[in-house]
Amino acid sequence: MTTEERFFTSEEIRPLAQRSDLWGVWLILHCWGVIIAALVLFSFTPNIVTFALAFTVIGSRQLGLAILMHEAAHMAMFKTRALNEFVGEWLCGRPILADLYEYRSYHLKHHRYTQTEQDPDLKLSAPFPTTKASMQRKLIRDITGQTGFRQRSQQIMFAFKMAGEVENAPSSQDLAQAFSGPVIGRAVIANAIIFVLMWAFGAWWWWFAFWALPLLTWFQLVLRVRNIAEHGVVEKGDDPLRNVRTTHAGPITRLFLAPYYVNYHLEHHLVMHVPCHRLPKMHEQMVARGYGDKMQIARSYWQVLRLAASKAEMPTST
Repeated sequence: MTTEERFFTSEEIRPLAQRSDLWGVWLILHCWGVIIAALVLFSFTPNIVTFALAFTVIGSRQLGLAILMHEAAHMAMFKTRALNEFVGEWLCGRPILADLYEYRSYHLKHHRYTQTEQDPDLKLSAPFPTTKASMQRKLIRDITGQTGFRQRSQQIMFAFKMAGEVENAPSSQDLAQAFSGPVIGRAVIANAIIFVLMWAFGAWWWWFAFWALPLLTWFQLVLRVRNIAEHGVVEKGDDPLRNVRTTHAGPITRLFLAPYYVNYHLEHHLVMHVPCHRLPKMHEQMVARGYGDKMQIARSYWQVLRLAASKAEMPTST
């Protein structure tokens, strides 16, 4: 019996898993529309507040593009494979230097072996819980660009076949895990188009300030928080209600941290080909059937971060 068959009948899964081209188009238009709206706001009222707002919103929508690429990797955004792959590659993955095909290969392995020794994502969740000081160091490395610069440097070295000369060089799946890609030629084309459009409608420096910089900083921060929330400090093993977490998120959290229903991660693992906009319905059904107390559900991302940083500090010797 598969995981989905343990909780849903075929008749229940069929309407949940039905894909909609209209929904796919709406999600893509919404994501890029929010990015454009943030830039328009800054262009009409350029100041430090609108700059910071555009910077963080765009960084969060870059995570949104990664989430929609993930949706396309599961063939859940559009009805046809061709449309999923074209949109997932060119409108979602390449703009953030990610590789749809490498990502799909690694990610399906993660679904198959969730929270077991064969899970390629286990190294993301294994360090938690950690100490508050360690968590702070990780988040500081993310927001200051240290994490992003290291990952993108590795990506470029891998693409130019220089990774073998570097100690602890990443594999192609390591890059995919970080929403990077081993081949960057098409990503350069996508970013060149974004650069030209931003220059044409704004200024030459917009791509650097509103695309490259958020990708190296804010995107890395929200990506880490998302990773921690999904599988950090959960049980190891094959219990699908305990080895993954769903996290409640309000409107502000969805804007800056959890776009496109990504917070319903437990439900996604139960039936991975269900489109993201139907995951809240799955959640309601699971709770209505009495599974709520058995599921890993967090009240907020802040609660998850506190739990992930709850390890006691080692006492210092005197």
